[in-house]
Amino acid sequence: MEPNQSKQQQASSPAPKDDIQDNKVMAALSYVWILSVVFLLVKKDSPFVQFHAKQGVVLFAASFILGFIPIIGWLLNIAVLVLAIMGIIAAWQGKSTKLPIISTIAEQIKM
Repeated sequence: MEPNQSKQQQASSPAPKDDIQDNKVMAALSYVWILSVVFLLVKKDSPFVQFHAKQGVVLFAASFILGFIPIIGWLLNIAVLVLAIMGIIAAWQGKSTKLPIISTIAEQIKM
């Protein structure tokens, strides 16, 4: 964990190092809209991909719902995009970083 990152933001990664190394690309792609659902269903054996896919599913659902709300929803979709980019960067670096607000909802998803 980096010194300037709080314990709340950095999840204790239950994923083994080889799981992280082998699945960085899939975990990063889990933040690309519908791919989050695909990886959530396909990579059940990877705790690292599951962590990121669950957050991606929440972002996907938020983006979908916000798309129907004129102006304010469209502006809030910018925040969803920023969170998705943060998730992609974290996954690519092999980190299980909890995204603000999103991680609380994502933890409720049981697979």
